[in-house]
Amino acid sequence: MCGIVGLFAKSPQVERDLGLHLSKMLVSMSDRGPDSAGIAIYAKPIAMKTKITVQSQSPEVEFPKLKKFISTKKEVSCSLDTNSSHAVITLDVKQKKLVTELISDAFPNLRILSVGKKMEIYKEVGKPNDVIERFEIDKMKGSHGIGHTRMATESAVTTLGAHPFSTGEDQCLVHNGSLSNHNSLRRELIRKDMTFETENDSEVAASFITYRMNGGQTLKEALESSLVELDGFFTFLVGTENGFGVLRDPIACKPAVLAETSDYVAFGSEYRALTSLPYIERAKIWEPEPATVYFWGH
Repeated sequence: MCGIVGLFAKSPQVERDLGLHLSKMLVSMSDRGPDSAGIAIYAKPIAMKTKITVQSQSPEVEFPKLKKFISTKKEVSCSLDTNSSHAVITLDVKQKKLVTELISDAFPNLRILSVGKKMEIYKEVGKPNDVIERFEIDKMKGSHGIGHTRMATESAVTTLGAHPFSTGEDQCLVHNGSLSNHNSLRRELIRKDMTFETENDSEVAASFITYRMNGGQTLKEALESSLVELDGFFTFLVGTENGFGVLRDPIACKPAVLAETSDYVAFGSEYRALTSLPYIERAKIWEPEPATVYFWGH
């Protein structure tokens, strides 16, 4: 039993308060997942720049070393902004592969959580309120974002095991449910050169969608493919550079609710996740249909 939330901004006011709204929504889902929590925020991109979000178990030691290391690389032009156990490296798009390889080689204990022009992921072990306070997520702005609070069932409680999972640029997934064929599908995806950091079934779902999209499918097509290839029960909320998509399995045994106004589209595992949103009483509110893809994009 996990909790999922998502918010897609249609107005500047909601973009300005995106982190605050998402924070309140996720905190309301705390009792659905006490083990870990995380949020992906899609902020305004910088022309010709991309971002790498990294996490460290020893940030007070590793981040100063990382900053010094980067400064010695004359071929690299980038900045590093630290936020508790996370740091966001902003760099030229053309240097993405170089910097990623440098980090992996020189700092094997750093975890790369996400890469993208817009997306930053913040996740840690702990309850939503603790994670939000730690990273000051309530102060963040953005066009859209998704969040998750986890009750672990099939894998360890770790930072890497927390949601969202990102397996592609500006792509991430949060999941409520359980997949029964994730081990066999993981082996198949590894043979197709996809890599994995955890034993979590949700990472397999994220990787499957990324693999299908890398092969030319749209998010809608990739989610529809998951209805055929993934066994189990699930509610997925998938973030992309332009928006987010929602899918429930054909049985739809996991709760989900959507709300839409002229200012936003909101998703929650339960209606109480939406009650703090502005003018929610005027919103169109409905339960997403089973085996049906919903998507909103800018």
